[in-house]
Amino acid sequence: MEKSYHMTPDEFRRYGRAVIDWIADYYEQVEKYPVMSQVQPGEIRARLPHAPPEHGEAFETILADVERLILPGITHWQSPNFFAYFPSNTSGPAILGELLSAGLGVQGMLWITSPACTELETHVLDWVAEMLDLPQTFRSTASGGGVIQDSASSATLCALLAARERALRNSSPKAKLRQRLVAYTSTQAHSSVEKAVRIAGLNPDNLRFIEVDDTYAMRPEALAQRVAADQAAGLLPFFVSATVGTTSSNAIDPLPQIGPICKQHDLWLHVDAAMSGTAALCPEYRFIHAGLEFADSYCFNPHKWMFTNFDCDCFYIARKADLIQALSVLPEYLRNQASESGAVIDYRDWQVPLGRRFRALKLWFVIRHYGIAGLQHHVRRHIELAQEFVRWVQDSPDFELAAPAPLNLVCFRHKAGDEFNRRLEDALNRSGKLYLTHTVLDGRYTLRLVVGQTQTEKQHVSAAWRQIQETAASLLSS
Repeated sequence: MEKSYHMTPDEFRRYGRAVIDWIADYYEQVEKYPVMSQVQPGEIRARLPHAPPEHGEAFETILADVERLILPGITHWQSPNFFAYFPSNTSGPAILGELLSAGLGVQGMLWITSPACTELETHVLDWVAEMLDLPQTFRSTASGGGVIQDSASSATLCALLAARERALRNSSPKAKLRQRLVAYTSTQAHSSVEKAVRIAGLNPDNLRFIEVDDTYAMRPEALAQRVAADQAAGLLPFFVSATVGTTSSNAIDPLPQIGPICKQHDLWLHVDAAMSGTAALCPEYRFIHAGLEFADSYCFNPHKWMFTNFDCDCFYIARKADLIQALSVLPEYLRNQASESGAVIDYRDWQVPLGRRFRALKLWFVIRHYGIAGLQHHVRRHIELAQEFVRWVQDSPDFELAAPAPLNLVCFRHKAGDEFNRRLEDALNRSGKLYLTHTVLDGRYTLRLVVGQTQTEKQHVSAAWRQIQETAASLLSS
């Protein structure tokens, strides 16, 4: 018999158990590793063999090299002492759902290529809309619906493309008009808005960054003034991207005031709630979505704070026809009876790439494992811990808050100034005991601490505060 190089089912069972055991052991001991990788640029690659192996290697050798070669270059996003950026947390049910998705190997571009991939996604996205109490227009039973994108960046791009096509639908010549289109976002918005404008082929100079107030939220009156000025100049305002929980400071743009401006001028309103949207699982935090009924599209990332591993962005649109008309291209080789019947959803028309993974499985696993009550419990706990950290900063003679902290992100700084805060951040991260990142608010260097990792508890936040204070004292005395 000719030799097969494939892994046999028995080998897969044995090695699969070994990988699951390895992951379980990793989570049990993740706190022992320096949170931020301590390697230097190029160090990991220098340890790798210069050429690929001529012959296959034993799986035990491969797994051992993960420990020896890969782990030193890992920044441990799943450490309970990870307080940087926004979280990218995961959980046991999410990992197992991802494993099942990988095992099935579905390419879910069309309904017909795996009906369960499409129908589960539609159903789970309706579940999530209900869990967050989103407007009825975002449900699949209404004019809109939801789809899972890889990230909020892709969701913003899809929203911008749909808005562009809607604005140009009855216009000609489109090429010249496209250069007159104007988009708006705040000075605190995510860089993905600027990137989307470039990808969409719009004039980069026609992206307006609207001023913010003292809470770092977009000023509606400044938006209205800028739209009026652009219209008077013969330009075509068409798109506004508002943020619920900005990356720098967790600022919440005032949708109840921004929405009517968009409606008055027929501007597409996209709302990016990348991390903070998860807070709306809890009724007491749904104030963050006030005014969302004005939105044409909305997204948030379960892969940030809803225990669903990356990548998983829930993107909702109020009128799915706008998105499909912007993104649908139908070659002959994709035609099929189910699609032409109009009775099914083909999610290839809801995103930029053609292919798509079975991401809904892991989100379905998470929701069914935790239930609404379990998810609410952990969100409330994280916010409670962050608010306790706020009180510690407020009570400290050496530190100060740099911005309001409505949820689980705390922006703070030492009173000794920018250079000291830079040194403090560097010393803390080099210690390996925790990981923080920074931003600049009102021209001042500001530290950010976000509580959102799956296993983070009070002892981790308390230890972080002690480490911050002790490190600051040590730097001041040196």
